[in-house]
Amino acid sequence: MSTLRGVGIGQGIATGPVVRMAQALPEPVKQDSEAGADAERSRVREAVSAVAADLQQRADAAGGAAQEVLEAQAMIAEDPTLMDEIDARIDEGTTAEWAVFDAFAGFRATLEAVGGYLGERAADLEDIAQRVLAHLAGVAAPGVPDPGHPFVLVASDLAPADTALLKLDQVLALITSDGGPTSHTAILAREKGIVAVVGAADALSLTDGTTVVVDAATGTVNDSPTEDELAAVAERIAAREAEEAGPVTPGTLADGTPISLLANLGKPSDAADAVARGAEGVGLFRTEFLFLSSAQAPTIEQQRTAYAELLGAFEGKKVVVRLLDAGADKPLAFLNDAHEENPALGLRGLRALRASEDILREQLTALAEADAATSADLWVMAPMVTTVEETAYFTTLAREYGLRTAGVMVEVPASALLADRVLAHADFASIGTNDLTQYTMAADRLLGSVASFQDPWHPAVLRLVREVGAAGARTGKPVGICGEAAADPLLAVVLVGLGANSLSMAPAALADVRRSIGQHSLEDARRIAEAALDADDAAGAREAARTAAQK
Repeated sequence: MSTLRGVGIGQGIATGPVVRMAQALPEPVKQDSEAGADAERSRVREAVSAVAADLQQRADAAGGAAQEVLEAQAMIAEDPTLMDEIDARIDEGTTAEWAVFDAFAGFRATLEAVGGYLGERAADLEDIAQRVLAHLAGVAAPGVPDPGHPFVLVASDLAPADTALLKLDQVLALITSDGGPTSHTAILAREKGIVAVVGAADALSLTDGTTVVVDAATGTVNDSPTEDELAAVAERIAAREAEEAGPVTPGTLADGTPISLLANLGKPSDAADAVARGAEGVGLFRTEFLFLSSAQAPTIEQQRTAYAELLGAFEGKKVVVRLLDAGADKPLAFLNDAHEENPALGLRGLRALRASEDILREQLTALAEADAATSADLWVMAPMVTTVEETAYFTTLAREYGLRTAGVMVEVPASALLADRVLAHADFASIGTNDLTQYTMAADRLLGSVASFQDPWHPAVLRLVREVGAAGARTGKPVGICGEAAADPLLAVVLVGLGANSLSMAPAALADVRRSIGQHSLEDARRIAEAALDADDAAGAREAARTAAQK
C-alpha cells in the first residue's frame, strides 16, 4: 500500500478512479511554417470552430450564469478582430501555434490595460487560447476533465475559473498537490461538502484509472486499497449518510455545554439550505452581494427587502449581519476608487464606510427597518475594526438607529490584543480567521506564493484567538468564529477550547463540526487547545491537537 499525506478538509471519505486534470500547455516556440500560410490558416479555423462548438455545447448543458460565461467565451473564440490578428502573424510565415499564442497574448494585454469588466475577461482569453492550442496539438484541453463517470479529481490546484463547471454529482473527491486549508480548493470543498485532501505533495504521481481511497478525516490518500479496506470505506460512507439523514440536534459538547453552530451566507436564497442542514442561525451574512453587482450603491428599499427576506427565514434565531466589507479584493467605484499600492492594508471595511458615511447610515437604516418588520434576533457587526475608538464610533452609531446588538469583527492583531477594551464598547466579537491569519503572518491571502503561511492552525494565530476568548469570558460578552477555521472539525474543538461560544461556517460543514465537538467535553477542548498552543508551527499544532484528541 502507498499512502499520500496532506491536509484533509472535513471528515468525509470517498473512493473512486483517479482522473488527473490536464496541465497548462507549454508556451510554443516561434518558428517558420513548413506547411505554408493557407494550411496554417485552415488549421486555425478548424481548431477555433471546434473549440467554439465545444464551449457552446457546454453552455447549453450548464444553464444559468455558467451558460452566459461559456456563450461569451464561444463568441470571443471566433471574434473577427482576433482572427485578423492571427492571420497577420501567419502571413509573416509563423506556425498556427505561435500565431494563436501571440495574438491571444496581445489581445489579453490590451484588455488588462483597459481594466474593469473587460480586464476581467482577460482570464477567459487565456482559457480559450489553451483550448485552441490543445486542439492544434491533438491533446486534451487543460482544465477540469469530464470523463462521463464519477471520479476522483487530481490536480496541482484548482483556480476559481476551474470550478465554474465542476459537476458535483460526478466529482467524488478532490486531491491536490498544492494549496492549504484556506486555498480556493479547500474553501470550495467545505462549501460544497466535497471530500478533499489538499497539499498532498506526490498527488501528481497518481495515474488515471487508479482506484484510491480519499480519507479527509486522516488527511490521507491510499492508492492501493484492499477489498477489506474498500468494504470498510463503504460502511463508513453508509454510516455518515444515515447519520446525516437523522434528526439534527443543537451543537453541544459531550458534557452538555452548548456551542451554537451557525451558517455563513452570501445571499438570502442560501437560507433554505442552511436551515435544512441544521443551522441554529446565521453567524455571518455577507452584504456585499447587494453592492458588487451595481455601479452605484443599492437603495435603502432594495437593501431592506433583501434583509427582511433573510431575517424572515430565521424567525426567533440569531442572525449576524456584517456591514459592507469593501476594499482589498472587493473594490467598489462608488465607495473607494482610488488606487492603492497595498489595498489589503488600505481603506477597507469600516475605514471605507466611515469615509463614505452616507452609505453606512443607509445600510443601518435598512437593517433597522427590516428588523422592525421581522422577529429574528438581529446582530450587526462592522468589518475590519482595528481600534477601540473605531469600536465606540460604530456601536454608538448602530444604537442611534435602534439596533440592539452591535459588535465588531476581530480580524487584525491590534483589536485582538485589545479585545477587553474593544468589548467594553461592543456587545460581541466575531473573529474572522481568514484575515486574522493574513495580518498575523504578513501573508497576502490572495497571493499563491505565500499560501503556505495562510494557515489558521499557526500558534501565533491561536494565541490571538485565546486573547479574544479570554476577554469575552472576563467581560461576559459572546465571542464567535466566522472564518474558514470554524469549518475544520478538529480546529473547531480547539477554537472552543480557546473561548469561542459559537462557530459559523459553510452549511455543508455543519454536520462534521457538530459530530466533532460532540465527542469532547469543555475540559477536553481546553486540553486539546493547550497542546496546539505549545507547538512551534501550524503543522505541529495540527498534529499535537490530533494526538491530544485521541487521549
